[in-house]
Amino acid sequence: MTRIKICGITTPGDALACAAAGADLLGLNFYRPGPRYVSPSRAAEIVRAIRGNPARAGTILVGIFVDEDPDHIAYTMDEIGLDAAQLSGDEPPEHLAQLGGRGYKAIRPADPGELEATLASILPYPPDRADLPGGLLDAHHETLYGGTGKTVGLELARTAVRTIPRMMLAGGLRPDNVAHRIREIAPWGVDTASGVETDTPGIKDMERVRAFVAAVRTVDGGAHDEAK
Repeated sequence: MTRIKICGITTPGDALACAAAGADLLGLNFYRPGPRYVSPSRAAEIVRAIRGNPARAGTILVGIFVDEDPDHIAYTMDEIGLDAAQLSGDEPPEHLAQLGGRGYKAIRPADPGELEATLASILPYPPDRADLPGGLLDAHHETLYGGTGKTVGLELARTAVRTIPRMMLAGGLRPDNVAHRIREIAPWGVDTASGVETDTPGIKDMERVRAFVAAVRTVDGGAHDEAK
């Protein structure tokens, strides 16, 4: 099945509700300037809520980091109990190596040439776990590190999915377009944040979350064949 990641979780209640709706992965944003930032103490509350619920304890919890020192990332992961780190800034690929297979890179290439160069740099450092994405593809923006609501160009996305094992697609995914994007690109997983929110960043609209999950599940099984 196509994996579903709901990113920008800011409350224990939203975490539990998104997991109950069918999210496989939840993203907690540690980028302080971002509108969905969570403090380490709030993140620990979210992790305790998930781990303490037997029905949701297996949900994968990912920390979103931007240009942080890898030692600090590893410390944060261990202290809070995160499963993985998503590096969403301009980190060198060596930072993935320093995380020892517990991280993956989010990339935002502007064109095919940049995509090729970026892939060559990150592919030697895949995560150890087969239930984590090998990389996340987001829409290019000059100044923002994701969460822009922009979609990724079709040819860039198709190249990335052919090259990155377990490629996760982000960028402007909503309940009304995610099924179409899966059919034409066939990613391993899909990621959304603003596409399932209320008007307040970081606060999830559970009707939209359930609609997003339902849209993904309607194409599971046939999406990959259609895109080939």
